[in-house]
Amino acid sequence: MKIRSILAASAAFLVLTPISQIQAAPAKQSAAQLVPSQLPRNAVPTHYAITVTPDAAKLRYDGKVRIEFQLKSASKTITLNAADIEFRAVSVAKGRAAATPANASVNAAAQTATIDFGRTLTEGRYTLFIDYAGKILQQANGIFALDYKDPTGAEKRAIFTQFEAPDARRFVPSWDEPSYKATFDLKVNVPADQMAVSNMPVAARRDLGNGMAEVRFGTTPKMSTYLLFFGMGEFDRITKQVGPTEVGVVVGKGNGPKGQYALDASAKLVGYYNEYFDTPYPLPKLDNVAGPGQSQFFSAMENWGAIFTFERVLLNDPKITSARTRQGIFATDAHEIAHQWFGNLVTMAWWDDLWLNEGFASWMESKATAHFNPEWQSNLDRVNGREGAMGLDAYVTTHPVIQKISTVEQTSQAFDTITYQKGEAVITMLEAFAGEDIWRNGLRAYMKKHAYGNTRTDDLWTAVEAAGAKGLVKIAHDFTRQPGVPLISVDSAQCVNGMTQLALSQSEFSRDRKTAAATKPQRWNVPVIAQIVGNAPATTIVSGGAGNITLPGCGAVLVNAGQSGYYRVLYTPDMMAALKDAFPKLAPIDQLGLLNDSQSLVYGAYQPVRTALELVDAEPAAANQRVTEDNVATFAYLYGLYDKDAARQAKLAAMATQRFGPVLDRLGMKQNVSDSTLDANLRSALISTLGYMGDANVVAEASRLFNALDTDPEALDGPLRTTWLGVVARNADQAAWNKLRMLGQSAESQLVKSSMYRLLGASRDIALANQALALALTPEPGATLSAAMIGSVAGEHPDLAVDFALANRAAVETLVDVSSTSEFIPGLANGSSDPAMVAKLTTYAEAHLKPESRKPVEQTIVAIQTRITSQPRIRSEVNSWLHAK
Repeated sequence: MKIRSILAASAAFLVLTPISQIQAAPAKQSAAQLVPSQLPRNAVPTHYAITVTPDAAKLRYDGKVRIEFQLKSASKTITLNAADIEFRAVSVAKGRAAATPANASVNAAAQTATIDFGRTLTEGRYTLFIDYAGKILQQANGIFALDYKDPTGAEKRAIFTQFEAPDARRFVPSWDEPSYKATFDLKVNVPADQMAVSNMPVAARRDLGNGMAEVRFGTTPKMSTYLLFFGMGEFDRITKQVGPTEVGVVVGKGNGPKGQYALDASAKLVGYYNEYFDTPYPLPKLDNVAGPGQSQFFSAMENWGAIFTFERVLLNDPKITSARTRQGIFATDAHEIAHQWFGNLVTMAWWDDLWLNEGFASWMESKATAHFNPEWQSNLDRVNGREGAMGLDAYVTTHPVIQKISTVEQTSQAFDTITYQKGEAVITMLEAFAGEDIWRNGLRAYMKKHAYGNTRTDDLWTAVEAAGAKGLVKIAHDFTRQPGVPLISVDSAQCVNGMTQLALSQSEFSRDRKTAAATKPQRWNVPVIAQIVGNAPATTIVSGGAGNITLPGCGAVLVNAGQSGYYRVLYTPDMMAALKDAFPKLAPIDQLGLLNDSQSLVYGAYQPVRTALELVDAEPAAANQRVTEDNVATFAYLYGLYDKDAARQAKLAAMATQRFGPVLDRLGMKQNVSDSTLDANLRSALISTLGYMGDANVVAEASRLFNALDTDPEALDGPLRTTWLGVVARNADQAAWNKLRMLGQSAESQLVKSSMYRLLGASRDIALANQALALALTPEPGATLSAAMIGSVAGEHPDLAVDFALANRAAVETLVDVSSTSEFIPGLANGSSDPAMVAKLTTYAEAHLKPESRKPVEQTIVAIQTRITSQPRIRSEVNSWLHAK
């Protein structure tokens, strides 16, 4: 599952029954057999045969399921998962004997149903028959509806499912845990003029009369419940053949051409992964199904054979799609298709090891993207992803990559930056340690051994070490079983006879407990790659808190060369001065890593602000576009730091215009067909940031283009449309805001409508921000867009957005996914620096969240407190730097 944008919250959380643990197994048993469960271990399903009849208009559905299961020991009852399910009739049969009635007792809080047979059944194979009904939701959980307008303006409704993590139980009573793998038959009764899509191809379709049709799909491979999928609506499907696999993209009618880019990407990726994993994709087809609207929890989901992706991250619309969005389409495709192997074919045994799915899919996403699009330099994205992970991992409220999961809410919260970006960063480091060939051989052996089964993290480490990566397990355990960020200090560098001897020490980097972390740091075995700039690298393992390494050559020392390591590096002032002088000679990935390291060390008070800003000044005129983007973002941060000091903001804006204006002049303000993707992205970043700072030329051009829409509706069409409208939205007056709203109301597609309503929340004018908040509570934006509007307001006015959400909590919670219940309001508060926000969040959490659901609130509070403490120091030092400039 692709991680969400702004996190959301909903109704009160459900705490499941305490986790039980099966008895210790003999030593030769797989680690996957020793897995937690929230269900009794006395029964195991082998096959589900499901029939569903949705009533889209009434947001209800009828269901029947036949479950074949193995009763492992004599029992009068079995317990499975069910949520919002109405049980109408239940019976059980053994073999060909007649079914006998049973009774279902629902525990809504635990999301379970206990089936009482009325007598004790002996061990053996049985069949359970359940006649039931359920709800179709309007947020993306369980089985849900998405409303939209077709190209003619007609109101339409499509039905989809979203089951990860624990929502298959809203569709069918089931053993809804990843270790309970089974095969599935699905039959659906749908309107005859609509298409039905599931994991497998359609096996048969017949007319039922009365405008209805019965669609039966092929039997799935053995898989976890969360990977089951069903969708129905007025769809088009475009396809390509990749060997024996039919690859398809399913879109709303008329949107076929917009899905072609994703289809072409999918076809390439299936072939690439077939070869990389040395295990052919096992299903006969692989669809990517596009849905309108959006979710606060996810953007795409890897259902086996039927990926679901929201249109805004799948469709390529020449009217609005930017170069960066096209990169995102490819990356999302690469991520979800990687899951078809890592997650679907081989699945984590329990949610503690969710990172086995998400960290690896993120890593494969980057690898595949770099393979097919080397000009995008996507290895630099890994640096930015690592920075995002370290930003969370440096606080006391972080968690290990492998984390303890006990409740539904903790499962939903586990889809975070640590799971995705730290997971990817750790894998990148371990691959560099093992070597690409050994690493891949280990993955291939792991895939073959555990196909159609479940694993724990150590199953993977064992496979890679057995392939030749000796010592990998110890490093992997350190970085996945304990939280935090190592800090490698370069204590000394002595050059003797053309060789440099480095003395290294390892502490722990922290944003909120620097003294405590330095006094008693955690210890890691840290693989370090270092070099003298321009010379060959060397490697070592820093173990027990210290290490030494000898480097060929003398000169500026660079530690974490190539940026594969998950750690920060602290140099002496003299070493930093040498690196500043050598900065133009560094590879772009090392320039980016050094910039990010130095700025984070500044924020954590490990070095003075001027050290980082002098490094920014060292950027050469012909720097890599991604490095320039990073420095543009630094100026945007500094500008925001002085949101109550107009004079200093003006000085920073003038500096930014002086520095980056010539870069924008060189690129031009229009997209050209000859532009590289990196140039196109840099242009967009420059327009957005300079527009944010009020650059006169950029704001004037945005206004000119916006006014041109009055006579030419296509004046802004193209890859920079949303960029320019973003500048307009931020600087909007009432008339401009009204016009933006009108563009949203008259949008010819859900894709355009989605972008317009998000922009309505982006104004810096507080009166317009209040209007956007009020509009979000009306039906106008649509059920799935309103939360994004509130999130947009929070980008500029976090305190206003939080106050609004708290004052209208009941109404706001209907607009967000149940999976994001505890995260939405603290997510809105992320940008706040107001001490009063801490009390507001604490009061909210105590009143509305169970203790085990408060992690997002705790993370936001500690970040706000740290910001309040650090910002005066940072402003003071920036003031000195500005004065010197």
